Amino acid sequence: MTVAELHQGVPRRPGRVPVRRLLCLLPPALVGVVAVRHRQVLVEGFGQVRRAEWPWLMAAVGVTCLTWVAAAVTRQGAVVLRLPRRRLLATQFAAGAANHLMPTGLGAGAVNLRFMTVCGVPPARAAAALALYLLAEGVGRVGLLVMLALAFPQALRLGPLLPRGALWPMLAVLGGVLLVAVAALVLVRRLRTMVSAFLRTALAEARSVHTLPGRALALWGGSLAFPALQSAALVLVARALGLAVPPGHVMVAYLAATVAVALVPTPGGIGSVEAALVVALVAAGGPVAAATAVVLAYRIITVWLPLVPGALTLGALVRWKVL
Repeated sequence: MTVAELHQGVPRRPGRVPVRRLLCLLPPALVGVVAVRHRQVLVEGFGQVRRAEWPWLMAAVGVTCLTWVAAAVTRQGAVVLRLPRRRLLATQFAAGAANHLMPTGLGAGAVNLRFMTVCGVPPARAAAALALYLLAEGVGRVGLLVMLALAFPQALRLGPLLPRGALWPMLAVLGGVLLVAVAALVLVRRLRTMVSAFLRTALAEARSVHTLPGRALALWGGSLAFPALQSAALVLVARALGLAVPPGHVMVAYLAATVAVALVPTPGGIGSVEAALVVALVAAGGPVAAATAVVLAYRIITVWLPLVPGALTLGALVRWKVL
């Protein structure tokens, strides 16, 4: 009996599932789902973009591109190991798409965590670098908001931002969350041990980063530049659509709105950010119709236009094993 005849009687193994290829197709598919769910926003947003002054819109697009550079600089500043620059920048572009397809912060965090581990950063130190980045980004955003609010004390009329009696329920919810977290740490020994180990690693990583002046400058300079560029893009869009609100007030409105929705678990802040930005721009003195038009155009430029190329970049990075 020949070898060919022997193989004819042996059943073939089922082919391996092309997991990596499926992962490459997942981001564009999710983009389609999100676009269909928000098609009305897209139609209205593109309508506002068509009637705007194009030089200001192109400037807003350029500033938006610089936000990915600022994010890459901040990411590099949060880790001692030198990361490959081009792949780091491409990863931030892809992470932006992932961030709009998953609950706020989780998409970008997962992409960057994977990127750092592929680059040779141990998982514990990669997680510590991610935590340091989030801390620096939060401090930078709130710090910039405080500075601009002091420079422009009349930028926001806070009355319209919160309905009467809404502040105390919000504080009660935050207090309840903090109480549950503290109780879990006190009562669950294993969780307490894990948190303690993580904090030791994170503090060691933070000390290492701050012994290098270049890393510290990149971390804190980038964390300030990132929200500044985001708010500057909104200023340019407002100028393109003729919103009669001073630029400093627009920046305060943007930072206040994004800080307020930071804890809302929606993909990329889609829905919550739009509502908060409209309310903040109205509180800064803009008409409702004009503020809505500005927000729709701004979200088209900063979210929807980069979403498809960002998703394709994410799929390509997965295919090329960068992630």
